[in-house]
Amino acid sequence: MGSYFYELPTTGAISFADFCHDDTTSYVSFIAETTEARANLRATLKESKRSDGEKDNLKLVKVLDDYIPKLCGILACVKSGELTLKYEPTELAFTLLTYGIALSNLARAAVVSLRSYEFEHAISDADRKAKDERIGFAVTLLCKASGIYEHIAKEVIPAWDDARQRAAASGTPCPNPPEFSREVLIGLSKMALADAQTLAVRKLLSRAAYDSTLSPGPPLPKSHPSPALVAKLHLECVSLCSSARALVKTPGSRPSAQQSQSNSRSKFKLSLGRGKDIDRNAPAQVDQGESHEVVPELRRYLADETAYHNAMAHKWLGVDAGENGGTSKGGIAVGFLVWANSELEELKSGSLSQGGVAAIGFTDRERDIRESRKAKVIMELERTDTFLKGYKRLNDTVAFQTVPSQSELQASIPAGRSAVAQKSYLRPTPEFGPGSVEHTRRQVEELELLQSSATAGTDDTPQSIDSGRSEGTYAGAGSYF
Repeated sequence: MGSYFYELPTTGAISFADFCHDDTTSYVSFIAETTEARANLRATLKESKRSDGEKDNLKLVKVLDDYIPKLCGILACVKSGELTLKYEPTELAFTLLTYGIALSNLARAAVVSLRSYEFEHAISDADRKAKDERIGFAVTLLCKASGIYEHIAKEVIPAWDDARQRAAASGTPCPNPPEFSREVLIGLSKMALADAQTLAVRKLLSRAAYDSTLSPGPPLPKSHPSPALVAKLHLECVSLCSSARALVKTPGSRPSAQQSQSNSRSKFKLSLGRGKDIDRNAPAQVDQGESHEVVPELRRYLADETAYHNAMAHKWLGVDAGENGGTSKGGIAVGFLVWANSELEELKSGSLSQGGVAAIGFTDRERDIRESRKAKVIMELERTDTFLKGYKRLNDTVAFQTVPSQSELQASIPAGRSAVAQKSYLRPTPEFGPGSVEHTRRQVEELELLQSSATAGTDDTPQSIDSGRSEGTYAGAGSYF
């Protein structure tokens, strides 16, 4: 299963010189460079939007890596009072969210090109390990994206909420899209972490998957990790995805009083939010009210991911009982595998997130995600059925154990276990202004100059005093011969 495929935002052109006042004219060139970097970001997003083929996610990440330090420089100067703003900015929140989206899409692109390499009969050990490393690279990107989403929620949004309250008090409309509620951002953070854990499980099983290609089903190859561990890793994904889904549903059920005010100074247009009564065919310049609900596409993805990982956890709990439980747990093995099989069948039919209705209103991007998932589910159904037939045959002919009910099996399910950790995001050093390398260097030089001047001014006086006091304190003082 690949990670979620985000639609990139679009953005209008801005010039920082239009809303930044530089009374000292010390930052004119830096403001121009920041505007240029922002223009490069806009051009890259437009190019990606117009591209029908594979997006250049790496280029977008590099453009953002160039722009964010400059934007941090502007904000550092504003905070220190060296620059003043005409109005409250929303640029940082939108830019960091775009950064997280770009990293998530880059991770997905790195994995999609690998296909099902771990099940290729002819793949060499070196090639398999090289592709394992690409999986690890994607995991790192998703852990970083998770940290960025949480950073926005905890460090950026509180300041923005204060600015919105000040704007509302003065009668100025201010944006309140669902993408910038704390709940949705924490939900995105958890979803990125779940996607990273999914890839980590795939990497963990790659050698065993290769060893099982010629003889699938029981018994497991010696290279296979503990099936109980694999089940716990999937259960952690269940916890993350279900929590994320609950969080992203929060804004739509709790509309704010300011949702009717939608005149935003932000030039970014994101695709995670959708208004409940928006006419998609209306002219772009017509204000139709602010979107305050997360798109169903994202919620459906999380529902399907929760169902998939539940099924996989039940599968591996059944395999663990069949491989390590002896004949006394033959019924448990069959029970869990029957449960997993029915869940995968339901997921294949799409009835969980579609409500039994055909894929009406799905975007092309969502159809691609769902087709990829369906192919994966069909493969897992075949493997699960192979294990089920093997353990059922053993239970029917040797063990003769009763198959427990789902409620009995539910009581024996353990807690999940994490295999990945979120990578906390730290904003880069500002490229100019307070906190930048050049600003710090000048401060150090000025401090050293002050210290050297102070030392030079105090050296003369103590020396003359000391020489006066020392005269006549030893035998023969004042006598020279």
